[in-house]
Amino acid sequence: MNVFKTSLIATALIAAGVAGSAHAATDTATFQVQIVITESCDISTVAPTDIDFGTHTRSTGAPADATGTITVNCSNGTPYQIGLDNGQNALATQRRMANGGIFVPYNLYSDNGRTVLWGNTLNTDTVSGTGTAADQAYTVYGRVPSTNYPTGTYLDTVTATVIY
Repeated sequence: MNVFKTSLIATALIAAGVAGSAHAATDTATFQVQIVITESCDISTVAPTDIDFGTHTRSTGAPADATGTITVNCSNGTPYQIGLDNGQNALATQRRMANGGIFVPYNLYSDNGRTVLWGNTLNTDTVSGTGTAADQAYTVYGRVPSTNYPTGTYLDTVTATVIY
């Protein structure tokens, strides 16, 4: 009878194992979760204001000063630099306004004292900032050292660039 009990117990255990594994079947699949986050800066949302030195009498006297504004909007925490090129009429690094073949030199600065030239060389003469996700305005300070030039309207076009 010992053999019969052992066979009966073994048969019951096998049946329980087969029945148990039939209920434990599974299947799986995978999927990805993704987000792409970029930094952004916009220098054209608010157009830069022109620097208009106004009307002056021909003179060797005091320089003519004027200001303009550049506005950037960069995503929160984005470091950036704003550069100004030398304009369309530059001679080497000297910015110049033109009227035909006559030129009036001028400079653009990043400080009110007009001592820090604003250029386009990264980490050297650009203006740096960190984005706040809101408009940030920067004043451009201009100076014409002398108005001792022939009568006329003199113009130049400068390109501002935000690098981030």
